[in-house]
Amino acid sequence: MILFLSDIIVPLIFIIVISHALLKKIDVFGSFLEGAKIGLETVFTVFPTLVGLLVAVGILRGSGFLEFLGRILSPFTEAFGLPYEIAQLSLMRLFSAAAARGLQLDIFETHGPDSYLGLIASVIMSSTETVFYIMSVYFASVKISSTKYTLKAAILVNLIGVVVSILIIKYFFGASL
Repeated sequence: MILFLSDIIVPLIFIIVISHALLKKIDVFGSFLEGAKIGLETVFTVFPTLVGLLVAVGILRGSGFLEFLGRILSPFTEAFGLPYEIAQLSLMRLFSAAAARGLQLDIFETHGPDSYLGLIASVIMSSTETVFYIMSVYFASVKISSTKYTLKAAILVNLIGVVVSILIIKYFFGASL
């Protein structure tokens, strides 16, 4: 039954929307073209910002700067029970989900997905966000330039997500597995 519903839900929604528009005498195709035009304008507005961010992340990762920063911060983070690998993952997650996923897979290969670090990495990946990517793309698309409070709040929330992830794994699975 669930498979049947999952197969028909999208076509059903499509049919309902089109039927409603036709009943209201809305030019469906014209509305579609207008929305597509606005969508393309948004893509062209956001694209330079997105390329700049991806290049910056590539440079930071390729140069080893984020790894260097992780190693510098590791004595402080390990004092709070945050291993180097998790600190590096948390930093990378701020910039790029794909790069953070690569670090998560490295943790899985080294320590195992069911290990203490593997579980923390998994929870962190699901409870934090790529702050700089999201802010650059969304704010550029609506032409917001002042991000002072948003950036501070987003980084604070990500930090809370990392801390709570560690506490959850420690609570449910003990200090280490």
